[in-house]
Amino acid sequence: MNSAVNRDRLLELAVALARVAGDTARDTRSEVLTSIETKSSPTDLVTKADAAAEQIIVDGIRSERPHDAIVGEEGTNRGGTTGITWHVDPIDGTTNFVYDIPAWSVSIAVASADHTEVGVVYNPVNNELYTAIRGGGAFLNGRRVEVNDQADLALSLIGTGFSPHSGVRRVQAGVATSVLPRIRDYRRFGSAALDLCAVACGRIDGFYETGLNIWDYAAGKLMVEEAGGTCRLLPPNDHHGAWLVAAPPQLVDPLQDLVEKALGELG
Repeated sequence: MNSAVNRDRLLELAVALARVAGDTARDTRSEVLTSIETKSSPTDLVTKADAAAEQIIVDGIRSERPHDAIVGEEGTNRGGTTGITWHVDPIDGTTNFVYDIPAWSVSIAVASADHTEVGVVYNPVNNELYTAIRGGGAFLNGRRVEVNDQADLALSLIGTGFSPHSGVRRVQAGVATSVLPRIRDYRRFGSAALDLCAVACGRIDGFYETGLNIWDYAAGKLMVEEAGGTCRLLPPNDHHGAWLVAAPPQLVDPLQDLVEKALGELG
């Protein structure tokens, strides 16, 4: 994956599939709301639109690149022989989708053995397309974006999210309670992919969350990094799982320290 042309072609395919899947989910939303189900917990919602959007993306990848690996949130797990893996979240923010809150997205990342090479996050409600190519910058609807230059944590607007699992949520609530008095305020969009894109384009200053899967954050993480920011995955321990922290370079250490201190206070 040392060819910029290859990345461009992968990006073109990812954008096309994200648009078709997202627009289809948006346009058929009223038809699928009769099929709401749950997955890992009673609050973890899924609809027929999730599966349909993933199938659109998987079919498109298989048609153009039949030997690539594909991992999707709704159960796709196909091996490949090219060294390329597609990480697909067909609807990131399904609860928002169900409640008609315009903050859900299609997230597609394309990775080689060593790096995420291409990332696409598409919000079909607001017609916002976030794209990134490793080494080529991050863009919102074709306009280059950069993270904020905020260096003072006390003046920073921070995004976070909460797990559908009550035990993890209890820990997240404790961390949030500790962090809140030390920042400007929180924003919670309900889609980790959009949270990370918000960091990348300067709508918020930083973000942290735990309980994420690679399809939740791979595309958004590349967006942050290509917008000049830093993402870190904090290793799990006996008391908590891995936490993702994203912020401008000058803010990531203070934010990480604050999250780790809050976790330490929880024991």
